Amino acid sequence: MKNVIKSVKGTRDFYPDEMAKRQWLIRKLAEASQAYGYQMYDGPCLETIDLYAAKSGEELVKEQAFVFNDRGGDPITLRPELTPTLTRMVASRQNQLTFPLRWWSFGPFWRYERPQKGRTREFFQWNIDQIGSDSVQADAEILAVAAAFLKNVGLSPDQVKLFVNDRRLMDAQLSKIGIRAEQKPAVLHLIDRIDKLPEDIWDEKMLAEGLSEAQLKAIRALLENCDLWRESDQMQTLFSLLELLEVSEYVSYDPKIIRGLDYYTGTVFEAHATNGEFRAILGGGHYANLVADVGGMPLPGVGFAMGDVVIMLVLEAYGLIPEELADPETLFVTVFSEETLGDSLRLASQLRQAGFKVIQAEPEKLAKQFKYADRLGLSKALVLGPDEIANGKVVVKDLRTFEQFNIERESLISHLRRKD
Repeated sequence: MKNVIKSVKGTRDFYPDEMAKRQWLIRKLAEASQAYGYQMYDGPCLETIDLYAAKSGEELVKEQAFVFNDRGGDPITLRPELTPTLTRMVASRQNQLTFPLRWWSFGPFWRYERPQKGRTREFFQWNIDQIGSDSVQADAEILAVAAAFLKNVGLSPDQVKLFVNDRRLMDAQLSKIGIRAEQKPAVLHLIDRIDKLPEDIWDEKMLAEGLSEAQLKAIRALLENCDLWRESDQMQTLFSLLELLEVSEYVSYDPKIIRGLDYYTGTVFEAHATNGEFRAILGGGHYANLVADVGGMPLPGVGFAMGDVVIMLVLEAYGLIPEELADPETLFVTVFSEETLGDSLRLASQLRQAGFKVIQAEPEKLAKQFKYADRLGLSKALVLGPDEIANGKVVVKDLRTFEQFNIERESLISHLRRKD
């Protein structure tokens, strides 16, 4: 085994049991998306680097994106996120689309990061956006979708919380403190990193941006004021709407939530595990100008993204991933002997034509066939021996209870379709 070629660093192999977990996750996020009328879409995995250079942030473009030249010498990248692709797609057909759009997607992305717990270089991500509405109601709806997903997978508000803030509110508060316009981007970036840096280092970096000790003290007081949202009409409306949407128990205000991407202009939010172990399970916010930035007419939007790696770690930690994800509805057609193989193959074909999923066994001892079906997590096996063939019957064996029934061949399909 020492000579087996290794996979690329930061990527994962999805064996069937892991793939079943990923498919389960997709079903859960699809339920949340579709419950609010969002439609599925996708874009290419390759984009020009120019698409990200303007608004995705210097760190993402210069340090995290997989950038290379194609054979024509043009710089392209494996997509590190989807929002710029979304806005490009909207701008391309802006006159043909009906707004507001409600779109969602789930697919692969790539970032050149140091692989560690919760971070891989290739990952899958849920993206969901509403484009074309500048209302607080759109922000509330997106948060409600996130809360619906958390509820769908069994995560309670005591386990995971959505923390929200508003960049407009923070911008106004920083102005009151005397932070100049040219200082604000760096200050906001440091606020976004406050929980990632030692206190003395964070203070040092703030002062290096030209802040006074008094301003630094005022910013720290600002970031501890969890009632600050009451000074914002938008935030007050948002929390009122969340009450009406019956998801307010999942949402709290946190003035430290900023989000690092440069394109957010209003509401911003992140989901954190309340035990402090997992941060930024999902994150997003309101953006005003992205469609115009890629050549379209100005259109506002709000959305979020959630990677599969962290959320699966969270669900695993809380024991919320179902243990049995194999499809028990798949039927297992045994082969009694070489002589009856043709009859078993014809039975399997008829069942598939009737819409059933069927695994076909090969001729060997029946006990070994049953053991194989049980290890696959299947619940029903069909036996067609010489006696059954002669009498026009099929034995249906329940692999969980070990009960078995002789069923007339012509009534087999109706019997299998019964749910009792």
